[in-house]
Amino acid sequence: MDILSNLNGFDWDEGNIIKNWEKHGVAHVECEEVFFNEPLVVKKDDPHSKTETRYYVLGRTNSNRLLFLVFAIRGNRIRVISARDMNMKEREIYEQVERDTEIQDRG
Repeated sequence: MDILSNLNGFDWDEGNIIKNWEKHGVAHVECEEVFFNEPLVVKKDDPHSKTETRYYVLGRTNSNRLLFLVFAIRGNRIRVISARDMNMKEREIYEQVERDTEIQDRG
């Protein structure tokens, strides 16, 4: 998604770092890795964009862990709000995008 092209790093909130680790065992470093690996599925999260525009991401860490992230853009930085492992439906969507990407790369 084009919204990521002009961003410059991450804006971490200590509370979110702790919450994501304690609730889901996801380290903030893993969240950052997701944005540098492909494929990356980014969609606007309209139902949860009441006070600010939020997005969700389906992506892969360097160790191939599949994560679902919710983030906002603060200035020109990514602010991860929540992170967890993908559920089965999200995994199916991601794996389909992955297959489609492989087909496009070969074509």
